[in-house]
Amino acid sequence: MHADKQICGREPDSQYVELAVEVFGMLADATRVRIILALRDGELPVGRLAEIVHKSPAAVSQHLAKMRLGRLVTTRQDGTRVFYRLENEHASQLVTDAIFQAEHSLGGIPRHHHAESTDMS
Repeated sequence: MHADKQICGREPDSQYVELAVEVFGMLADATRVRIILALRDGELPVGRLAEIVHKSPAAVSQHLAKMRLGRLVTTRQDGTRVFYRLENEHASQLVTDAIFQAEHSLGGIPRHHHAESTDMS
């Protein structure tokens, strides 16, 4: 096997394909996508996340526990409060790209293309 192919995870026969599918599975839940969107700008406690995503703190905690196991989020404790943040920028980028793709499915010119054209002015 070619040495470069072992390093690159983007080949069809990569060992990372199955792991990527697990990541997509983890993101195949609207509440988890909303949590990732809420955490784009920094860390938040469970109670605030629950308010943002309109779910109970207990439900959000369950989602966060799964997301933590999947290494999508990490925690920081301050006294009795636990703050959650994204583990890295990749989950946020995946969600952003998925939303952009969803905008394309509606037809017409997607909103993110409008933003790009105003950024260029």
